[in-house]
Amino acid sequence: MGGKMLTRLGAVIFVAVAITATLIELTRKDEAPASPPDRIVLPGHNPLREGQRRCQQLGQKAAGDSECLRIWAETRDRFLGRKPTLASPSASEGR
Repeated sequence: MGGKMLTRLGAVIFVAVAITATLIELTRKDEAPASPPDRIVLPGHNPLREGQRRCQQLGQKAAGDSECLRIWAETRDRFLGRKPTLASPSASEGR
């Protein structure tokens, strides 16, 4: 086989692969989402979210703010799926 023949054969194979890939892509069906979202969050009054925004706006000062520390603890507990723990009265009496 000569050089021209190999070039033509390569071009034909390239075009055949390109056409095949295009046809496969065009005939592929888009899949619908598997299921709707588990829950829909409606906009409204959310005191935790408002507290998070306030702490975000405080910036570095939020690290010393007791309300921000409480909000962050509640957020962490909700994220980790833990129930909020209350300090036992006996622990605070020992101080």
